[in-house]
Amino acid sequence: MKPGTKAPSGRRHRARAPRRAARPGFLTLAVFLAVASLVTGYLVLTRTDDTAPAASSGKGNSAKSSKDPVWDGKTRVLGDGSTSYTGPQKGELKAVPLKPGEKPPQFVVFSWDGALQGDDKLFSHYREMAKEYNAHMTFFLTGIYLLPKSKRDLYHPPLHPVGSAAIDFPTDQHIRDTLEQLREAYDQGNEIGTHFNGHFCGAKGGGDWSVEQWKSEIDQFFSFVENWKTNTGYKDIAPLPFDFKKEVVGGRAPCLEGQANLLKALKGYGWTYDASSAGDFQIWPTKKNGLWDFPLELLPYEGGKYQGLSMDFNFLYNQSDGETQGDAAKFAAWEQETVDSYMAGFNRVYYGSRAPLFIGNHFENWNGSIYMKAIDQIVPKICTKKGVKCVSFKELAAWMDVQTPQTLERLRSLDPGQSPDWSTVVK
Repeated sequence: MKPGTKAPSGRRHRARAPRRAARPGFLTLAVFLAVASLVTGYLVLTRTDDTAPAASSGKGNSAKSSKDPVWDGKTRVLGDGSTSYTGPQKGELKAVPLKPGEKPPQFVVFSWDGALQGDDKLFSHYREMAKEYNAHMTFFLTGIYLLPKSKRDLYHPPLHPVGSAAIDFPTDQHIRDTLEQLREAYDQGNEIGTHFNGHFCGAKGGGDWSVEQWKSEIDQFFSFVENWKTNTGYKDIAPLPFDFKKEVVGGRAPCLEGQANLLKALKGYGWTYDASSAGDFQIWPTKKNGLWDFPLELLPYEGGKYQGLSMDFNFLYNQSDGETQGDAAKFAAWEQETVDSYMAGFNRVYYGSRAPLFIGNHFENWNGSIYMKAIDQIVPKICTKKGVKCVSFKELAAWMDVQTPQTLERLRSLDPGQSPDWSTVVK
């Protein structure tokens, strides 16, 4: 895909989720998951002290440190000057225990695959929207979006020729613009994650990669984002105000492929979650291989006739059969259908189990930009509601990490639409 333009085909995204018949209820699911014991406490989020030390995580062959040195107020430029450590991220949220009988927050995570500031300026648009509605979002950066096309041979993708990718390399201006947005997004409390590099799907894509090949893809991501000054030659841009090795704690694999070997490869990188799977109905998350598994979820499509994944490309597949610009006469109806699905999924858990809602999208103008317009509609409706916290995956993982196993099992025993007596749950 050429940065700033629509995708020419569906090859670079998650294939359509199969249409599933809607269930009249979720009792069977509750019985299946009901292995919980009594709860000893829940947590809510409050803002951290900006002077607190940040946790450190090692990547690749580097050792993981248990604690970062106490912030001394001095910026430490790293490597070739592409990045720096400027202290703990400001405005980040931390977990504190819920009071007895208190509902868990309704977490909502808006995430973006392949974060790039293209000609449509969508990165800056959603960064500004997050700020306006006191939300944090997760921006999954593709590594080669900071690598000039002239340096494409630095990329050695698994099972593919040197310098190749399933998406286009960025223009020089797009690199400069993306660097600016990464800086501002981080400064406003948003998360920078990874969408890896070449966006290979299907044959010879992530699903065919070995553990060592996934490690190579991960290490190359860090190399590209930590050495953009060397690779671009830009001397007039200040270092990014964060250390990728500390701040990147999760990602989403292209097309949601290859999670099994990816999770094995991630051991030792200090990550806390992975968002590379397609889940079932909206259920409180669990861990896989020691990392939180944050899947795309099934939401009610077409008034609940069937369930589909909570991602723009899956709406596109079900509405226009994969055509990125379908019948314009149907755009308005499709946009409303998308909004209705998001809101139905939100309301199901907001008035029910309070399981997190995960919405994954791309910076694209598919079907007349109706999927971007749908997000523009639902962010103000959702993030302003009482008890809702629009957070990043990183923040949600931190919240989940401080729950007791008993608490998590009890939460998972709830049907998505089940509204329990919280006084019997939170004690």
